[in-house]
Amino acid sequence: MLRHPGVSEIAVVAMPHEMWGEVPCAFVIPFEGNKDSEQEILKWAKTQMPSFMTPKRLIFSELPKTSTGKIQKHELRKMLAEIMEREKK
Repeated sequence: MLRHPGVSEIAVVAMPHEMWGEVPCAFVIPFEGNKDSEQEILKWAKTQMPSFMTPKRLIFSELPKTSTGKIQKHELRKMLAEIMEREKK
């Protein structure tokens, strides 16, 4: 997905799914000025990778990082859980 012209950075974590157990969810930082929507980027991704690898959801968000620049995926999982909990309400 980093080959997409509008994607600057990306991190993928597992998202719970009723049928499959888990599916990919991507957190994306778009390039400044990029106007591509979640649906447009996901549509592009479906043409570039196998369907089981294609994220089922895309969230535009900053990526939490350590002091050395490593993405903190545990923080992304926590953010995803909070988002999904809010959506249930």
